[in-house]
Amino acid sequence: MQCCGSRRWAHRVAAHRPYPDSGALRAAADEASYDLGGADLAEALAAEFPPELGHGAPYAALLALDAAHAEYERTFGHAFVVCLDGHPPEERAGQLLGAIRRRMGLDPEEERAISADELRRLALARLADLTDWLTSPDGVGAAETGLFAPVG
Repeated sequence: MQCCGSRRWAHRVAAHRPYPDSGALRAAADEASYDLGGADLAEALAAEFPPELGHGAPYAALLALDAAHAEYERTFGHAFVVCLDGHPPEERAGQLLGAIRRRMGLDPEEERAISADELRRLALARLADLTDWLTSPDGVGAAETGLFAPVG
């Protein structure tokens, strides 16, 4: 549920455990994302928070982003979602503000489709971070979670 706020998505991903490896887990999560119905997508979007710029962002950018988020939520009825995975921190303000401005002019159906795709990308990025942590020396270990099949 930390990766995607849809209970259906989480149940589908969990139902197929254990996975042979993280690639199989990511493929199942990707497939589950494409199977979300309208209510599932609404549930997932309701669980999202608008992306933030983080500490050290220019004050003017923070003000502009707050205003853009408020206008977006008034227009579309849910938090703005965008996956910034792969963009360095110094580019995120421009990427985020540019994306929200471009998407404000879309009709609700087109924006919903883009939001669904961005949500899918976010879920996969979050899942990748989680599996990387689980399999790292500092993580709890993949075997203990039941996510992956035992090796050997």
